[in-house]
Amino acid sequence: MTQVKKITTPLDDHQVIQLKAGDSVLITGYIYTGRDAAHKRLIELLKKNQELPLDLKGQVIYYVGPAPAKPGYPCGSAGPTTSYRMDPYTPPLLEKGLKGMIGKGTRSQEVIESMKKNKAVYLGAVGGAAALIARRIKKSEVVAYPDLGAEAIHRYYVEDFPAIVVIDAQGNNLYETEPPKYKK
Repeated sequence: MTQVKKITTPLDDHQVIQLKAGDSVLITGYIYTGRDAAHKRLIELLKKNQELPLDLKGQVIYYVGPAPAKPGYPCGSAGPTTSYRMDPYTPPLLEKGLKGMIGKGTRSQEVIESMKKNKAVYLGAVGGAAALIARRIKKSEVVAYPDLGAEAIHRYYVEDFPAIVVIDAQGNNLYETEPPKYKK
């Protein structure tokens, strides 16, 4: 049985290199949220050589559009969204120091190559467990693009946020290694 690894953000190269595809992790610290529209705006800023609204060095982005918060809670249900929609925007963000992404589904070969080059990991969160995941989010604040509503960039403080390393910094990919084990 695999031991669960506890990691704390921000991440550095040493932490990232220690994570292997298949590892279960519990993340504590600050993570950021972002989906398609927010990613597009970040890339537009980079193309104009303008400063980003957050420093990506060592950070993790969770691909999520949380439901509205109920009174007394920092956010509503917060399940992962499909990651490949962010693929066109991901390599430039990895170049800026992004170290981790949390979502669901496959990533393009271009993203995987950029992850290897920049020492980053792709983590999977369990789809369908949005309400349970939200319990790990202790604080939430909007840091950019409030006009996007739930898709604004939020800064979450998380404690023991559960995820699985799907693609590690060496390019090992559970979506490639595991399915053949179950074919007859």
